[in-house]
Amino acid sequence: MMDVRDGAEHAQSPLLSEGAAEEHVHGICFKTGPPGVVGVELEWLVCDGDDGASPVEHQRVATALAGLEAPGALPGQGRLTFEPGGQVEISSAPATAIAGCVRSAGRDLDAVRQRVQAAGISLVGRGVDPHRPPARTLDLPRYAAMEEFFDRAGPWGRVMMCSTASVQVCVDAGLEGDGPAAYRYRWRLLHALGPVLVAAFANSPLREGRPTGWKCTRQAVWARLDPGRTRAPAGAEPRPGAGGGPGGHGDVDPRSAWASYALDAELMCIRKDTSPCWTAPAGLTFRDWLRGAGDRPPTRDDLTYHLSTLFPPVRPQGHLELRVIDAQPGAGWVVPAAVVSALLDDPIAAEAAMAATEPVWQDPEPWPGAGSVSGPAGLAGPAGPWLRAARCGPEDPVLARASLACFEAADAALCRSGAPAAIRRQVTDFANAYVVRGRCPADDTLEENR
Repeated sequence: MMDVRDGAEHAQSPLLSEGAAEEHVHGICFKTGPPGVVGVELEWLVCDGDDGASPVEHQRVATALAGLEAPGALPGQGRLTFEPGGQVEISSAPATAIAGCVRSAGRDLDAVRQRVQAAGISLVGRGVDPHRPPARTLDLPRYAAMEEFFDRAGPWGRVMMCSTASVQVCVDAGLEGDGPAAYRYRWRLLHALGPVLVAAFANSPLREGRPTGWKCTRQAVWARLDPGRTRAPAGAEPRPGAGGGPGGHGDVDPRSAWASYALDAELMCIRKDTSPCWTAPAGLTFRDWLRGAGDRPPTRDDLTYHLSTLFPPVRPQGHLELRVIDAQPGAGWVVPAAVVSALLDDPIAAEAAMAATEPVWQDPEPWPGAGSVSGPAGLAGPAGPWLRAARCGPEDPVLARASLACFEAADAALCRSGAPAAIRRQVTDFANAYVVRGRCPADDTLEENR
């Protein structure tokens, strides 16, 4: 989710004009080419053995994993980092097919698990910490500034930073032009799929020991954060009747929309070589900074760093990073990685998935009630697909039908691509246990805690 490396070379970077800033965003965020590469970023909560309610000192985790953070240290050539609340993140090396991704990420995960288990520590695959309140364990200027930024609007930024974990799936942006392999189509398909995947893999129904009233509390937490950096850019999500593109997205160009989104987002922090305080003035956008506000002019490196502080459902970083799926237990991460890559890289499956998601984005249904015991309350207005998915999971019949169709399309695509039988079996087993039955992993947790 967030890289802890805080370099100081930004002071030597060229200064920017507004036009140059837009060109820079255009150039680095959608790198086109034939799709086929896939990667994952796996975030894990950590706990003391089997005691999920006890805190774990970060130094203990860091000591257990000492040396694995170095480049090339993990056997699958991935990268190990830590999140603000001490969560462990493994970012896999890019692979040319899902089999290679599962193999390399699995090797990295095994190496990390062996180390932490020897130290009496467990990795926990849940979207939100079900027991412990948020507590920041990493004392870095970036995270201090981030905490202060989110604190202006309430407690939910700290929850997101310190108590959440996800499976993020990374795929190629795609080609220029039109059709399922084009970056415009793939960008819009990932957004159309988002609520379906939130519902299917919802795995965060508890917080601080109690049911929150949400199947995916993690998504509900994100809904309470700064919309200028957490909601989708203009034109990314389907709009009924918009026309002009697949799934009713209209004709908004993703590159231009993302550049506007990035420049109009508030600054979360401003790096300083001479001070550990990176707090940015409240309300200052990057566009304001380009136009003369702030203590110094921004550089290209400042803009690149600013892009790393934006957290929409799909983040373009050359490739496309899907960020909406709850962390899954054990080897459960393989299923969303396989499903997403299959639906994006197989043209038949892509078109089937786009059609299956269309009913999800029709006129919003009445909100089923947003009050909760310990989750975000007071969300008013129409539910919308994201919040319906977070609240109800596959109990929502429209989401359930879309999920079933997407899993069927993914299974057929995995068969056509010659994916290993073990991966296909994992997808089938998940579908039979949850999707076919209108259930998600959160339902297991709720039943266990009755």
